[in-house]
Amino acid sequence: MTTITSDTLKFVERLEKAGIPRDHAKAEALADVLASGSQELATTGDINTVRTEMREMRLEINGEMKLIRWMVGLSLAISTGILAMLFKLFFALPH
Repeated sequence: MTTITSDTLKFVERLEKAGIPRDHAKAEALADVLASGSQELATTGDINTVRTEMREMRLEINGEMKLIRWMVGLSLAISTGILAMLFKLFFALPH
């Protein structure tokens, strides 16, 4: 996201030197700042859209994490079973 920079104080002082009253100069400076960056500012709708997308992504990630936990758990259970059978086989064989 780009940052809008503007030296509004300098702009207001320039307008005052040109004979514009301070209140009008402030209003003009504010209008200038808003007009120069209005296409860069996020609206409430934009923010709500991003929130919705983030919520959907979080739900998707949570689902994937649940699947990974099941897969890791199942892999550990299978590995433990295989190791148990190998130990049993090893100790059951005559030496």
